[in-house]
Amino acid sequence: MGDILKEITKVLPAGKIDNAHFEGANIVLYTKDREYFKDNKGTIRKAVHEFKKRIELRPDPSLCMDLEKAEKEIRKMVPKEAGLQEFIFDPPRSQVIIHADKPGLVIGKQGASLREISAATMWVPFVKRNPPIRSKLTESIRSVLYEHAEERKKFLDKTGHRVYDGWLRSKKHEWIRLSCLGASRQVGRTCFLIQTPESRVLIDCGIDPGREGSESYPFLDAPEFNIGDLDAVIVTHSHLDHSGLIPYLFKYGYEGPVYCTHPTRDVMALLQLDMIKIQRAEGKEPIYTSEEVRKMVLHTICLDYDEVADITPDVRLTFYNAGHILGSAIVHLNIGNGLHNFAYTGDLKYARTNVLEPGNTQFPRIETLMIESTYGGKNNVMAEQEADEYMVKVIKETFQRGGKVLMPVLGSGRAQEVMVIVERLMREKRIPDAPVYVDGMLWDITAIHTAYPEYLGRNLRQQIFHKEKNPFLSPIFKRVGSHKERMQIIEEEGPCLILATSGMLTGGPSVEYLKHLAEGKKHSLIFSCYQPPGSLGHRVRGGEKEMRFNDHGKQVVREIKLDVHKVEITNHSDRRQLMNYIKRCNPQPRKVIVVHGEASRCLDLASSVHKAYRIETVAPKNLDVIRIK
Repeated sequence: MGDILKEITKVLPAGKIDNAHFEGANIVLYTKDREYFKDNKGTIRKAVHEFKKRIELRPDPSLCMDLEKAEKEIRKMVPKEAGLQEFIFDPPRSQVIIHADKPGLVIGKQGASLREISAATMWVPFVKRNPPIRSKLTESIRSVLYEHAEERKKFLDKTGHRVYDGWLRSKKHEWIRLSCLGASRQVGRTCFLIQTPESRVLIDCGIDPGREGSESYPFLDAPEFNIGDLDAVIVTHSHLDHSGLIPYLFKYGYEGPVYCTHPTRDVMALLQLDMIKIQRAEGKEPIYTSEEVRKMVLHTICLDYDEVADITPDVRLTFYNAGHILGSAIVHLNIGNGLHNFAYTGDLKYARTNVLEPGNTQFPRIETLMIESTYGGKNNVMAEQEADEYMVKVIKETFQRGGKVLMPVLGSGRAQEVMVIVERLMREKRIPDAPVYVDGMLWDITAIHTAYPEYLGRNLRQQIFHKEKNPFLSPIFKRVGSHKERMQIIEEEGPCLILATSGMLTGGPSVEYLKHLAEGKKHSLIFSCYQPPGSLGHRVRGGEKEMRFNDHGKQVVREIKLDVHKVEITNHSDRRQLMNYIKRCNPQPRKVIVVHGEASRCLDLASSVHKAYRIETVAPKNLDVIRIK
């Protein structure tokens, strides 16, 4: 495989290919022959068929039309109704990204318009839908990829060489090991190391938001973990207990790829930047800076669901929908060309929600399944419809007495679920009209939801495509952008609903609101996500009546007099859904590893799976190493 670029150019017409590069597992060929680029007479398709690799032909950058001229030419060729807006040129890779209100009008019938644009300008066009809600912060994160285009091109080529240039380590045995560096018999600091004779792949690297210092980080000092040996990092989804420590890897020398979906890249970068901001506001020294977040973004390789990609010489990765939050993925690894097939659910929702489709159960092959168990205990069965009705009842009663409802929410997931539910209920007049304030990173993350409608559930996706039906554009939602606006909301009379991060009251605006609303008996606090032991949210939910808050460097004590409610509805699967998920996995795994849950829940789920399905199960502890092949 090391000479695959030479082998491919050999089967193509002589003198037509001037350069060949890797872009991760993809192969890109550049030509200076205009006519060959316009019509390669099926020779590229033939090469794809012969080598079974994704091969793309592009014009050499020297052929590309001047940027300003190309933009004018494209605007001339595309009907005004398409609503063309931003153009992003990537000169080293001869690509242009065109943002439009109606992408179909830019693409044309069966891609005819795109081919015409390409032939006229010698740029390879990609079309993206203009998101209904724009986020400057998100756009600045994505701009990293284009501002450092040459650097990114070199990185992608280097990644491809690692995949194709052959084995670096000696292959004496066929074995696969899983090291549990976090989230084993606990929730938080998720981190797993897969080792094969050739590869070292890290799945997730998060923090435990309920703990302080080294207790909140994975066991990266385990003897088998060496950052210099790491080939790839895979991120299941953006929540900080799965992604919060990834920039830290770059701080200490990691320079390899980070594989995730497009929404995960955008949301995790926002949450990491927000974590830095919160740590500074609390007088703490952040564990990494925005420079490490920038490096991480530059090193991401985004895959769509069901897209297969080689990530090392003996590991092939496919993402499947996990149903948990936008872009959340089940990680499927085909190891050793069929030697073993391993899947990790990450955080899983095996039910259709207001925002997403249920997690995937269909795999080409699977021998070992690693599954989360956040709500895997025998009593963790949730009546979701009743929980929604209870939430409505609390909101209605609080509004009737003129109080405010505070819902601490995770930046991505439950927040958007609540927004969709509340918008519908107010539209149907089932709860009184009142402003819904969206604070923290929520607005930017909601904007990302509108930018990736293809990742949403069928019903919501159709609503997003029609501005007048898009629930996130409802006038009831008010963005909160400053401390001054926050204080105005706290001081103003009348009911309102406040959605604010963090969902576990570990920092951010939700803590600020609680500090000021805690002693108001007419107000309500609704918990809707998991509260890890040690967090402020866990203590308030547990019934503690006095809490200390930081107030401009001073400690103040507040009595908890507002109503505290627990709504047991979540973007995780409950016990019944987890059991059904394993039952409906196709094919059935031979072994199930139970992680990401409190010890009693991990052990209980593992025992139940074994009894019900006669499948070998294990519930490892942190620092356990399991041989899975």
